[in-house]
Amino acid sequence: MIEFLARSQKNFIHFLRISIFIVMAWIGGLKAFPYEAEGIIPFVANSPFMSFFLYKKVSDTDNYKLHKNKEGEFVPTNIKWHQANGTYIFSYALGTVILAIGALVLLGIFYPKIGLTGGLLTTGMSIVTLSFLITTPEVWVPNLGGPDYGFPYLSGAGRLVLKDIIMLGAGLVIAADSAQRILKKS
Repeated sequence: MIEFLARSQKNFIHFLRISIFIVMAWIGGLKAFPYEAEGIIPFVANSPFMSFFLYKKVSDTDNYKLHKNKEGEFVPTNIKWHQANGTYIFSYALGTVILAIGALVLLGIFYPKIGLTGGLLTTGMSIVTLSFLITTPEVWVPNLGGPDYGFPYLSGAGRLVLKDIIMLGAGLVIAADSAQRILKKS
């Protein structure tokens, strides 16, 4: 078993590339749907890396809290607010970037230089996503009267964000493997 695992490392790294691609393609593709676009608003609105893309017509970025839809909910006034503030356009662009990064990672199976770029972009994307643990209040359980709220109690959104630490590690492994393959060719 140990010998099999040791001999299989290259194949497992390729499987990691495929796994990253699946996650990126799925999540990036979902950014084209209104419920997903609306769902990322708390993260984007509070992010120093992304908030400047939104709220061209509304000066108070906390307004997003008044226009949040539950997943699958259809509230026409909220949808108009999101249209006016660029929510959907931003989400489409973000989805395209995520899909592109996933494709670069996958192409790394055949082209190490492209894989290096994909691994580094995956790492950078993960750092931005993990920054939401600091910038987004919705990642922590709110104080609703119970004893368990705030840090370290992650909400559903927080648990989703924390899992990006795995994507960060995977991006670094992919980048390192691609760099080794580039050096071997030189």
